Amino acid sequence: MKSLFLSLTVVAVATLAGCGKSDTTSNTAAAPASTAPAAPAQRPELKVAIDPTYEPFTFKTPDGKPTGFDVDIAEALCAEIQRQCVYVEQVWDSMIPGLQAKKYDVIVSSMSITEDRLKVVDFTDKYYNTPSRIVVKSDTPFTDIASLKGKKIGVLKGSTQEKYAMGELRPAGVSIVPYEAQDQVYLDIKSGRLDGTVADSVEVTGGFLSKPEGQGYGFVGPVLNDVKYYGSGVGIALRQGETQLKDELNAAIKAIRSNGTYDTVSKKYFDFDVYGD
Repeated sequence: MKSLFLSLTVVAVATLAGCGKSDTTSNTAAAPASTAPAAPAQRPELKVAIDPTYEPFTFKTPDGKPTGFDVDIAEALCAEIQRQCVYVEQVWDSMIPGLQAKKYDVIVSSMSITEDRLKVVDFTDKYYNTPSRIVVKSDTPFTDIASLKGKKIGVLKGSTQEKYAMGELRPAGVSIVPYEAQDQVYLDIKSGRLDGTVADSVEVTGGFLSKPEGQGYGFVGPVLNDVKYYGSGVGIALRQGETQLKDELNAAIKAIRSNGTYDTVSKKYFDFDVYGD
């Protein structure tokens, strides 16, 4: 394993440094000039794009540090491939253009693997898969999506949820309002400017429904996981043609799934199998 090689290198360097320090000189002989051992080479960077407005997958601690399931998974994968994760914050709708412009190397930010996206970027194997749901006030009469006619629903711009809402809800008379960030959707629901949202069921639970501002709101309708809209799970996006990096990341995903790291990270955020079917 590459990590074992790095550990042995660090031990070897530390041993040499220790020997140098213990080699004292006598009072009668001048010590020869010595050169300090070189520090271990820093791991090459892997620039990772994130949208930190998507709790519990990607968000910020009070001191502004990126955290969440996506971030922890990225760190675990970087450790496997001997790279140093460097995070680049990016508005969701500009994620793929930024990748193509080489502002970063990969996107690890809950991006679903869809046919449309595969036309312009490549993906690793999935690293999780969760469905989406419609969220409105709990007392909203609902029998089917036609029940939402006249409602104003906010969605994340450029998301699979926006694609679903435009394809299914708008033809039923629902007003769809795209937003640059999902947390902005929740602010406008709270202020009364929106009636609800379509969002990942886990994200909307952690980012809205479980918080005071989400009281009085809930899921309506069935679980939303139509491959036509939502794809085949969430993967890591990278530029087309970068086969070596893709292969390394796929091997790393398999490694953390088998060595227990994935389960450790998952249990930190979820009480169910987020990997999905």
